Amino acid sequence: MRAFTVERYGSKAGVRVGEVPDPKAGADDVLIRIQAASINPLDRMIRDGKMKAILPYRVPFVLGNDLAGVVVEVGAAVTRFAVGDEVFARPDKDRIGTFAELIAVHQDDVAIKPATLTMEEAASLPLVALTSWQVLVERARIQPGQKVLIHAGSGGLGTIAIQLAKQLGAHVATTTSTANVDLAKRLGADVVVDYKKQAFETELHDYDVVLDSLGGETLTKSLDVLKPGGKVISVAGPPDAAFARELGANPVIRLVMSALSLRIRRRARRRNVTYSFLFMTASGDQLRELTPLIETGSIRPVVDTVFPFESTREALEYVEAGRAKAGKVVVKMT
Repeated sequence: MRAFTVERYGSKAGVRVGEVPDPKAGADDVLIRIQAASINPLDRMIRDGKMKAILPYRVPFVLGNDLAGVVVEVGAAVTRFAVGDEVFARPDKDRIGTFAELIAVHQDDVAIKPATLTMEEAASLPLVALTSWQVLVERARIQPGQKVLIHAGSGGLGTIAIQLAKQLGAHVATTTSTANVDLAKRLGADVVVDYKKQAFETELHDYDVVLDSLGGETLTKSLDVLKPGGKVISVAGPPDAAFARELGANPVIRLVMSALSLRIRRRARRRNVTYSFLFMTASGDQLRELTPLIETGSIRPVVDTVFPFESTREALEYVEAGRAKAGKVVVKMT
């Protein structure tokens, strides 16, 4: 099959489109013919070797973390799916490889594609929708009336997180550029801070939760908008010891990750708020929870551009250069 593979870490030249062996479906797997996949910042980080401590993939490997496609084979123990089903998924972190014609995915990580979406729209959703759910529903336990700040509201994660937070009854603020203020409002944001003209840390106060997807100085400043007892949950900041335990990391790695987040955790404690890091996990069940919201239009995917599969390298560079105006960039199999 054709696939987009990483031949060596840390170089754009170290990736190529070529032929690799077809994957084999195990007893609990569904074999999916991929029709569309989407680009995530995680793909670039994996390609560049920035995630090797957490995700030590052995080169060469197939890149890609989101998919929509059609089931072409089911394993002997599969009960939820049949050949011909249209599905979408974020494969488990140990089984990535959606920039390809085929992939074998455990049935627990797959869900039936929302009937109202195209393959390209469906492929844009799994990673960012699951991240939004795990931050807002599982970790933050958002309640109606709570105040939530979602950074980068026009990005792939932000566009979905705003909509989910509104469905949970939250008062939502977001940050975005001047060009995307109207989009953020259409998605449901109650307060939109134009970061080119305003400083969110002086505009916003007494928030219950911040979803941080930017890290760095933005993460540090986010502590200042929280009320006492508030939470900042980051998908871009330094990992913490709790995450290391989730990974099953050895004691040395746990100490390293704890040290990486020590400064931000100390600063959070001084303000009587908490910091935690989240790395989303695959879940077909959670995708099924989200599907009714998607099919009724309560959550709408935002797709910026669709590239042909042969231009996967260009799609990655398009995202890396910051050329995407809003939402996700998708790769379509031809």
